[in-house]
Amino acid sequence: MARPTLLFATLIAAPVLAADGPSYDCDKAESSAETLVCADDNLARLDRQVASRYAAALESARGLDSGAEDAEAKLRASQRGWVSGRDECWKAEDPAACVEAAYLRRNAELVALWMLEEPTNTVFWTCDGNPANEVVTYFFDTELPAVRFERGDSVDAGALVRTASGSKYEGSFGRWIWVKGESAMYREPDPDGSQFDCIVQQ
Repeated sequence: MARPTLLFATLIAAPVLAADGPSYDCDKAESSAETLVCADDNLARLDRQVASRYAAALESARGLDSGAEDAEAKLRASQRGWVSGRDECWKAEDPAACVEAAYLRRNAELVALWMLEEPTNTVFWTCDGNPANEVVTYFFDTELPAVRFERGDSVDAGALVRTASGSKYEGSFGRWIWVKGESAMYREPDPDGSQFDCIVQQ
């Protein structure tokens, strides 16, 4: 399975951003979320971080040996979708916390999907006792810890969520993995929704 090349060098090519403000001109803020970011140093920092990650991911997409144009188009569409979701935070009970969570998850997703950092751990899982039923996870020490899922030709990214025990990472469309030591429960995305008991390959 082809994987993006690690992009430490491409981060140098990311746009130069103001040291204390967000990645955009606050005089042109178009949503309440953007206004919140302009008024909060931590949110502005997270905005700069996501902008830098997005620029690095675009460089990675453009450098693919095949399907670069399609990959770039999908990445741009996903970023627009993320911005729209972030801008819905005005409906939340705590809009600032909602915006912060949106940035943390987007940063985690971009790093994991485009391998923008070295993973801290890579685990191969055998599920339901069948070596052909394999899930590979790459874990990343982002501010909100992230995981990259690979199963067959499927690739997804997830982020850590609160649980009473173990470590649960939620991906897209209901996909998740709940790790407890050397065992895990893995769920396929909707509409399949199949769940498997998995163990670390020896």
